[in-house]
Amino acid sequence: MGGISIVLVVLVAFLAGMEGILDEFQFHQPLVACTLIGLVTGHPTEGIILGGSLQMIALGWANVGAAVAPDAALASVASAIIMVKGLGDGTADVTTAISTSIALAVPLSVAGLFLTMLCRTIAIPMVHFMDSAAEQGNFRGVELWQLLAIALQGVRIAIPAAMLCMIPAEAVTMMLNSMPDWLAGGMAVGGGMVAAVGYAMVINMMATAEVWPFFVLGFVLACIGDLTLIGLGAIGIALALIYTGLKDLAKQGGGSGGGSGDPLGDILNDY
Repeated sequence: MGGISIVLVVLVAFLAGMEGILDEFQFHQPLVACTLIGLVTGHPTEGIILGGSLQMIALGWANVGAAVAPDAALASVASAIIMVKGLGDGTADVTTAISTSIALAVPLSVAGLFLTMLCRTIAIPMVHFMDSAAEQGNFRGVELWQLLAIALQGVRIAIPAAMLCMIPAEAVTMMLNSMPDWLAGGMAVGGGMVAAVGYAMVINMMATAEVWPFFVLGFVLACIGDLTLIGLGAIGIALALIYTGLKDLAKQGGGSGGGSGDPLGDILNDY
């Protein structure tokens, strides 16, 4: 990994760390962070594959009030760097490198929770400094402390990323090549199971009587080998438009009357 690549990786890590708090440009999402790191290191395809797999895990992660979800930013950045290091000289198996990185993502996300709690603790005095600046009418000081607090979240990902970039690629490649087949296979199975658990968390939050038919139909259509992602997307858009049209028609009284405004829900309740 060259010097320019390391600088760009650290920059992506810094942005991902800030976005883990801001949630504005989504740089902390695995699909974005891993793809960007893969792009700046010459492994865009592998970055997209890793990011897509990790995104399935992170779908069910969300900050709710004071409850902080596992840190997707550190998991994405660190696992992507490990994957790139493992693919350094091209001798390591791509599947093994990706599956190993996926398996390491969950413990890395837990480690990220400790780092973000540390940053939040350090930021507490900054809030008091902002209060003092506000009492003095120093709005510039308030903005400065706000930027410093957000930058602190970026640094918590940038520093581990820079440390990982310093690890020789040969060491990571040697580790991957020395893994026995049973361990490599276990990593692949474990990574797949973790992704399935992440998607199950999303279904658990979204599943209602109205959306279950769409889940079932989507899984059945996905089994048809001739359908591409574009085709599945077109079917999904068509179903959404049909559902929206029926719902609007029910609200306008175009149905049999007395409905709840949710035509599919009414049909399921009648059934």
